[in-house]
Amino acid sequence: MRCIFGLFAGNEDGVLLLSCHIGAREITPPNVKKRVLSNDTKTILKHSGSTLAFGANMTSAGKLIEGRLKHLETHLEQENPVLLSTVQSFRKLDRVARKMGLLNSADSYATQIPWWPLISILGTFSAGKSTFINHYLGHKLQRTGNQAVDDRFSVICYSREENSHALPGVALDADPRFPFYQMSDEIERVAKGEGRRIDAYLQLKTCPSEQLRGKILIDSPGFDADAQRTSTLRITDHIIGLSDLVLVLFDARHPEPGAMKDTLDHLVSNTINRPDSGKFLYILNQIDATAREDNPEEVVAAWQRAMGDRGLTAGRFYTIYNPDLALPIDDENLKERFERKRDEDLQEIHGRMQEVEVERAYRIVGALEKTARDIEEKAVPELSAALGRWKKRVLWGDGIAFGLLLIGAIFLSVKLDYWQGFSFSPPWLASPTAPPWALFGGLGMLAIFLLGVHYLVRSLTARGIVSSLRNRAAALGIKGDLSNAFLRNIKPWRTIFSKSPAGWGRGARKRLSQVTQDADSYVQILNDRFTNPSGEASKTQTKGAEPTTQPADNQ
Repeated sequence: MRCIFGLFAGNEDGVLLLSCHIGAREITPPNVKKRVLSNDTKTILKHSGSTLAFGANMTSAGKLIEGRLKHLETHLEQENPVLLSTVQSFRKLDRVARKMGLLNSADSYATQIPWWPLISILGTFSAGKSTFINHYLGHKLQRTGNQAVDDRFSVICYSREENSHALPGVALDADPRFPFYQMSDEIERVAKGEGRRIDAYLQLKTCPSEQLRGKILIDSPGFDADAQRTSTLRITDHIIGLSDLVLVLFDARHPEPGAMKDTLDHLVSNTINRPDSGKFLYILNQIDATAREDNPEEVVAAWQRAMGDRGLTAGRFYTIYNPDLALPIDDENLKERFERKRDEDLQEIHGRMQEVEVERAYRIVGALEKTARDIEEKAVPELSAALGRWKKRVLWGDGIAFGLLLIGAIFLSVKLDYWQGFSFSPPWLASPTAPPWALFGGLGMLAIFLLGVHYLVRSLTARGIVSSLRNRAAALGIKGDLSNAFLRNIKPWRTIFSKSPAGWGRGARKRLSQVTQDADSYVQILNDRFTNPSGEASKTQTKGAEPTTQPADNQ
């Protein structure tokens, strides 16, 4: 297989798999058009009505990321004008983060979140996830079976082609639009050497189902113990954080939830305390298996007790089954009762899946505000504390190093008989033939040597702090490179007595305050768009209406 990649302008802008050649056959997504301009050898890719030109004039990383943001704005202007203004606010965040060292010129907080609405389907291998997806799409896209039939995460998106295609994991790992951008690095951190096997963990599938238009589905493999369990759970945690809706499916045919302790612990215990716990729907699938005993209430109660043991005391189970694969139910009254409950729950689940566009808008605004607050309330305090520790270590290191040097110098001078009682009288100091510049030159060399010792101490004391900051940033969920921000503060020209981290001051505080105010305004605009408590006739909103903000900072 030979794959060709390029840049595109779309919902998130970035790298797109243009075409794959399997033998002589070319597979190219039909919604991506390519034409070559011979006058300046630039390739223009059209996606969703927006274009991005790249070539010799777009060589710098800063221009590249700015091009992505501009064409993201072009797309949002047509697709969702409310979110258009958030890109300007992300630019303000980027400027603050770049000055602090949290981001480099090739990165943007806007490209670290998926702009497509995301729905994740999680569960054990026998929970019927693939069957549920096939029924929802109206296409037999995913393989099904009572045993594990797919051990990879499948990102499913819309395509106009009648035939579905499965593309390799690198198509996701290299594309910032999708939720697995650079996931190979994350896998490498938890499983050495596994990052290069990205195709063993991920795949991208296309489907012409209209149910997929405007959204992305993620089908997870089962969570049963295997050689890839640790990496699988790391990827699962990643997509849970990015998803607008998470469907957690369990198998009603296995009414012994105690046997799935590890799975329940990860899918339930680790999610109930999340601030976005409302996006989780717990679904008991294949409930038709209980029709023979006519005991669905008992099965549901068993699962609810298992959930309660792990802290989930509110909410309810949805009970569904696939009507195309249902077990025969001879009793018509019983069959009607099961079908009515199934249809009610399926309608509610599908309704939530259709509403992810709305939830996507709130998610992006929430991510904007959270990132701004995390910089001020987490990154800056952590950075200040790290610099305080580093300052103390440098002072102690300098004291020890200079003290040892002073003791050594005194010992050497005594050995050389440079002392006359308590008077320091080396022969070269009293020599009448010694030129004056020699003394000053010697003092200069001594100063340079001592300065070199000081910077050596600075470097050595920073090493342990840099590694600890990486762990702290991951534990606190801070976006950006906290260790790189620390390294910016220990540059040779910065004194250890600086009162605030590099790039942090009144201007940075003002920009972050403006971003949080903007986020509140965006939420109000969304509320006005989707709610009307007064019952008054709705007013036509101005296209691209945005809160009162300062002009975007030039990068």
